[in-house]
Amino acid sequence: MRVIGIAVCVGACLPLVGGCSRSAPPGGLTADTVYRNGVIITMDPARPTAAAVAVRRDEIVGVGSSDEIQRLVGPDTAIVDLGGKVLMPGFYAAHDHFPGSGMAAVTGVDLNSPPIGKVTQIAEVVRLLKERAAATPKGAWVAGRGYDDTLLEEMRHPTRQDLDAASTDHPIFITHISGHLGVANSLALKLAGITRATKNPEGGVIRRDAHGEPDGVLEEVGGLVSRLIPPPSPETALEGIKWAVRDYVEEGVTTASVTSGSRQALIDLQAADRAGILDLRVNLYPNKSEPGQPSAVEAGGIVTGFGTRKIKIQGIKIVQDGSIQGYTGYLTQPYHVPFKGDRTYRGYPRRSREALTAMVKEVHRAGYQIAIHGNGDAAIDDILHAYGEALRELPRADHRHRIEHAQMARDDQIDRMKALGVTPSFFVGHVYYWGDRHRDIFQGPERGSRISPLASAVERGVPFTIHDDTPVTPVKPLQLVWDAVNRLTTSGQVLGSAQRIPVERALRAVTLDAAWQNFEEATKGSIEVGKVADFVVLGENPLTVEPARIRDIPVLETILGGKSVYKRNSASE
Repeated sequence: MRVIGIAVCVGACLPLVGGCSRSAPPGGLTADTVYRNGVIITMDPARPTAAAVAVRRDEIVGVGSSDEIQRLVGPDTAIVDLGGKVLMPGFYAAHDHFPGSGMAAVTGVDLNSPPIGKVTQIAEVVRLLKERAAATPKGAWVAGRGYDDTLLEEMRHPTRQDLDAASTDHPIFITHISGHLGVANSLALKLAGITRATKNPEGGVIRRDAHGEPDGVLEEVGGLVSRLIPPPSPETALEGIKWAVRDYVEEGVTTASVTSGSRQALIDLQAADRAGILDLRVNLYPNKSEPGQPSAVEAGGIVTGFGTRKIKIQGIKIVQDGSIQGYTGYLTQPYHVPFKGDRTYRGYPRRSREALTAMVKEVHRAGYQIAIHGNGDAAIDDILHAYGEALRELPRADHRHRIEHAQMARDDQIDRMKALGVTPSFFVGHVYYWGDRHRDIFQGPERGSRISPLASAVERGVPFTIHDDTPVTPVKPLQLVWDAVNRLTTSGQVLGSAQRIPVERALRAVTLDAAWQNFEEATKGSIEVGKVADFVVLGENPLTVEPARIRDIPVLETILGGKSVYKRNSASE
């Protein structure tokens, strides 16, 4: 079965909700492909379902009843019989780090713990790194990612001494699952020039042992070491992108919003597109570090919206705090279980509120959409203040500035988002992957039950998206929908039943509302005449299946611009 999805009305075919206005456009223009005999979920509020969809080239030219679409069928039109399967818009990965999952797979060591990986002890971390070192030339870097101190039996971070046990002949650097902490061995610290005399950089901490020596753990400043790791070769970069593309399209993703990025990342993506392996669309939010230090796109004069249908510069990203599960998120009240016995500890921001406001004003004045990472509610306060000051100084209608993760957003903060026109992207996957520990360790029962407060946003009419933050967690849009609807932790307990949302609303967060958040609602996110043919074919209907089974629905095919880019092997169905 071949499936396709969204497209544009051509010639005299008028963009009416019901489909085309006449039996066939002038010149006998007909559809290349028609999809019918299935369940078609359009995500169009004006027409939620349809019997058939017609596609010409990479655009949708008809959505409607079988009779309406039959008028667009010609002698060369391919008829796709869905056989009762479900066709809906392709999914967005609304906040992630594509192609991070691919690059980690081809260049690093997987140190994840269950339910993502298999590592449960620091000894296993050491063993895996030692194996990689044995296969790596002496002096070359060894890297790994995904370890989680709260899931290791020792309930601590590995140290430089642990990593030295893997190798002292190779510099080693491993990244915490959050991406906000890392650990270096002694050789890597030496190469980075980090000693007991090195002061903590602003917005980060070099952890130290009882003697004042760096213990290898770096909070929010892993770049001091990771910047020394040589970039992958062009061939390896393409291999990583190819791996990541397969990872995404197998889950029905047709657009990834990459909330990070460098000049080299843009170069690699363009090379992948030229090589014909970039079978999804990418919206980039390159990082900005500090005021007056332009990112690559700012320096090049590239603005929001610049690019093609395949690769587009969407905005600028700023990071204001760290990771709650890494104790670097910035909270208004202390952590539930005190960090190192400090009952007043609330985490910390990357920079002062004043410095953040200066950055936001600079980027806002330049006309960019802005996406700011804020996990803790104190960081969210800073972000809302900065947005408010920028908009007061230079009002701009429909800016759609974003808050990334927004895990601890309070109701008053969501009210403020609505007043300012700010849109959050919630990391709702935390409910499943870390929910038990947010309740018992980091936030406590009351605050933990409100993590990713989707229902509060729905009640206030604030549009939002939900995301995996891949490679922090695997890219799985249907898992996110399952998370939003069920709010079950890995132990099977409900965390915050009051913040559950309906299935249809969760699907919007990975389709139509994600398109809106990216200024793409006119071309993506729903199956309507005039939109690109990006579809996903599912084995079951997420609107009618038992909610507990949503994440188990198989993705059978993914269509990008009318072209099938993934089809599940029938033997695996």
